[in-house]
Amino acid sequence: MSRLHPMVPTAYLRVFQPLEAFEPSEQEHWERYIVARTRSPLIRPRYRDHPNADGLGVLTPADGEHAEIKLIDGRTYVSPWRTKLRVLAATVAFHDARPFEMAHEFVSKRDARRAARELGKIRRHDPGAVSFCHESPWHVPIRWFVFFDEPDRRLAEDEFGRLRLRYQTPVRTAIRRAEHAVPVLRKTDLGPISDLIVDLHQWLSSFDHLSLLELDYGGLCESMTWDELDDDHSAQEVQRALEAIASYDYARSSEIYQAVLGHWAEVRSREILN
Repeated sequence: MSRLHPMVPTAYLRVFQPLEAFEPSEQEHWERYIVARTRSPLIRPRYRDHPNADGLGVLTPADGEHAEIKLIDGRTYVSPWRTKLRVLAATVAFHDARPFEMAHEFVSKRDARRAARELGKIRRHDPGAVSFCHESPWHVPIRWFVFFDEPDRRLAEDEFGRLRLRYQTPVRTAIRRAEHAVPVLRKTDLGPISDLIVDLHQWLSSFDHLSLLELDYGGLCESMTWDELDDDHSAQEVQRALEAIASYDYARSSEIYQAVLGHWAEVRSREILN
């Protein structure tokens, strides 16, 4: 299915859950969705904006929810977009982060409170409501690489002939890697990163144990050259850095980590040029 790609180059960390792991009503919805997509693979999703009295709008699907679909070894995996949930969560997070001066002009306290109430209402109605995807504009957060290693890496053309770099691993494996990394990181100055990894660990633990975790460089691939993508082995380097810490080789670990950090700082610097 053709998708609307954001204007800002964005990477994605997605969970794909087995179709049979969804609640029966949602499972039926995705079964119908897959059949419809098979019949009309070029359907483009449509959206609508619901403004309130003050003009703030929430982007929602105009034609039902969409999802990413994978068929692997005869099993169907689904990663719902859950657009409204993600927009509300992003609104609250943007306000709380205060990423730049006058950020309140984009999301005021009143709008953030309204988004938080709406988000709370959704989660009270459905305690299992959780986003299947994290997004990161202009770069891949280094903490995401903790969940992957070199054998998970795939550099290939997608169904539209575009070069894409992706990592994919079972959620169970990703959780084990996080559980290994957190106590290792807490031995170093990178301890605060471990708290962010714990948050992602808790997020992953809310999904079926047979789910898959994918890191998709997404739109970043269009802003990187073939050589840059081919030379990028960040997950392997992060794992090497963790092994060095575990072996008390802090100098080697720092060298590797700084190289990865420098690479992604360079990639992210393209945001300034745009």
